[in-house]
Amino acid sequence: MATVVTEGLLRELAAFRAANGCAISIYVDFDPSEASTVPAEKTKFHALVDAAKKTAAVRAADRGRDCKLALEADFERIKAWGEDEFDRDGARSLAVFASSADGLFQIVPLGQPVADGWEVGPELWIAPLADQLGGSGEGALVAVVSRERGVLYRLHDGRLAEIADETEAVPGQHDQGGWSQARYQRHIENIVLRHLKTVGEEIDKRVHNRRPHLVMVAPDELRSELEATLSSEARALIVGWASADAHANEAELVALVLPFLDEARAREDEATLERWEAERGRGGKIAAGWKQTLDAASDARIEVLLISEGARHPAWSCPKDGRAYADGGKCPLDGTKLEPRDDAVDLAIHHTVLHGGTFVRFGAGALADADGIGAILRF
Repeated sequence: MATVVTEGLLRELAAFRAANGCAISIYVDFDPSEASTVPAEKTKFHALVDAAKKTAAVRAADRGRDCKLALEADFERIKAWGEDEFDRDGARSLAVFASSADGLFQIVPLGQPVADGWEVGPELWIAPLADQLGGSGEGALVAVVSRERGVLYRLHDGRLAEIADETEAVPGQHDQGGWSQARYQRHIENIVLRHLKTVGEEIDKRVHNRRPHLVMVAPDELRSELEATLSSEARALIVGWASADAHANEAELVALVLPFLDEARAREDEATLERWEAERGRGGKIAAGWKQTLDAASDARIEVLLISEGARHPAWSCPKDGRAYADGGKCPLDGTKLEPRDDAVDLAIHHTVLHGGTFVRFGAGALADADGIGAILRF
């Protein structure tokens, strides 16, 4: 099954650092148009592993015999897995991380495509993984409510996982018995209102201090009564109201709520960019450009990292403490010669998520006057 990329997973991988500086990261995409059968998938997997091995041999030449032997062992293990245990189990792509000297061997099946690639270095290459953080609407709450139904779901890996069911049977017209029509109707409405109140209380409990996006699926005629049962905290988290057929299946409900969640994410991203621009205009706590941003990331000062699509820049890191720099030379802290790195964006993401920050990707052209990268700082 595909792995849902979470902040916890990224932080765990970002915290890893190979003692010998020779950790392997490989990403393999299984585009059905290129690899439509298991033999074709395995052939592509082995081809990428062989290409990564050639890169590793060049890197190992500068790191000594221990690194060379460790890499040889790691590639043998990766090739053995690809030959004997290969099973992507419906995943669209795979990430492979290995460093035998540190006891690391991890296969991460992914639900979304990635660009084929590999890196060998002291840290794991997590930028391609970071692009899949959370998936679309991951963790959102979906409340499906009617006069009788009251089911609360959490969106996880593109599926709706039921977390509460407050469905309650409401008497029908055939149950009226000797009641007068008006009195019986008031009785029915009281039952419905109690039901909605129970559902509202369950929603309040599930969102309190968690702040997930919330989508309400309910008939239009119930909206005002249902909304009145919610706390101000819950109402503020609602990103959309929709109505659905009483017999809508899971796939139909997911398709119904995802546009609301995508729009909410886009609004939040735009607000983050506007906040950065406002802080920059008043000389506030922001970083702009590669030098300022990499320095802030290494100092654990970034609250939100902002990255424009296509942002690129040369980067270096200190082999002793891992600090990132936009210029080469020697580490200003200990005089160690800095090592060139292939992916400056990965360094920025690495340090940001490692220290509890978050990041936002923007389309090409954003942050153009900051060379495509910036940050909102904690201090």
